[in-house]
Amino acid sequence: MIVITNPSAATNEIGIIDSLFEEGLSLLHIRKPSFSEVETAKFIHQIKHQYRRNLVLHNHHEIAADFGINRIHFSEAERKKKMNFTGLSDLVLSTSTHSIQDFNALENIFEYAFLSPVFPSISKENYIPKTDLFQDLKLRENFNAKAVALGGVHSGNIQETLQNVFDDVALLGTIWNSPNAIKNFKLCQKIVLSLSA
Repeated sequence: MIVITNPSAATNEIGIIDSLFEEGLSLLHIRKPSFSEVETAKFIHQIKHQYRRNLVLHNHHEIAADFGINRIHFSEAERKKKMNFTGLSDLVLSTSTHSIQDFNALENIFEYAFLSPVFPSISKENYIPKTDLFQDLKLRENFNAKAVALGGVHSGNIQETLQNVFDDVALLGTIWNSPNAIKNFKLCQKIVLSLSA
């Protein structure tokens, strides 16, 4: 399971992040679109050093090496603008997609890609699926990248999501819009682990 940071500051955010890692979180995507490079660096500095290998940087990729971070993420817009990914072969790359056509067209350099929104978003108002991504994934041709479900994923639909050909899930609203982020995470984690047993 992947967790994405709240785009804006959240109450006790660093404490929650450390607790998520202690509970077994594998990857945390740091997505703070309004943060400057300095603010992003300060944010990373607050996370316990031993978890830096589990961080994925969405913005200010140029500071990743300073923190020993070897995972970077490209938004759909960034990916389409960049076009040239040479020189990044020593990094683990991920990206965002919003249709099966874009997912199928991905270069082979991406380890996984978010495909969203699968369900109506918990954190973004009026952000709803344009198509049935479960049906769309039957047209999947790209098996080089893992398909990660994003958008409205919570404990009540994780089982359905993972049993409908998604390889993994990413959580955002179900963590940060919850009065008990850790409890929600553990509940989701329990379901995921039961499916992989």
